[in-house]
Amino acid sequence: MRSLRFWLHGCLLLTASVGATLYSTAGMAAEKVILRYGIFQESLSVAELSSFAATGEPSPTLAAYMKLANKKPEEIRDALNKEVKISAVVLDRALNNSFGERVLDEVGKTIHPPANVANRQALRSALVLSASDDGKLSLIEAIQKYPTQEVEVEGDRLVDTATKLSELESGIRKILGVLEKL
Repeated sequence: MRSLRFWLHGCLLLTASVGATLYSTAGMAAEKVILRYGIFQESLSVAELSSFAATGEPSPTLAAYMKLANKKPEEIRDALNKEVKISAVVLDRALNNSFGERVLDEVGKTIHPPANVANRQALRSALVLSASDDGKLSLIEAIQKYPTQEVEVEGDRLVDTATKLSELESGIRKILGVLEKL
């Protein structure tokens, strides 16, 4: 009975944590993306990048930038749209420990606020919000839901980060299994 009460208490705290995160960032989302490839950088609207992710048709600015950076549009689009099936509650729980902080630090090398201040918190919020409506996480949704006006994206890391996120689900499930045994 005591373990059931402990489990219910943990679920209640986790639900409150996710709710607070969703509430606190509900009114703010990124509007501008600063896309970087090495020494090249281009400022785009999130809507422009989202349209490309949805349709595969880059704006003239984005097309010129990808050509200059020598990147294939379909590779970038695939990385932006790659989905990881994971619930927001499980994701929030997994990202709030030392393992999760390492994941956030790694993904934060690709997607981060311009000043790199409160990177973990902003990224955790964006990832959880990405998974909150449909139980799926993608880089384009994380960018859309990033809780700052601007977000920087390191384009040369985008494909690798998408691959790492797709491996995240099985890693999270393993970590949560270990944590539950403790």
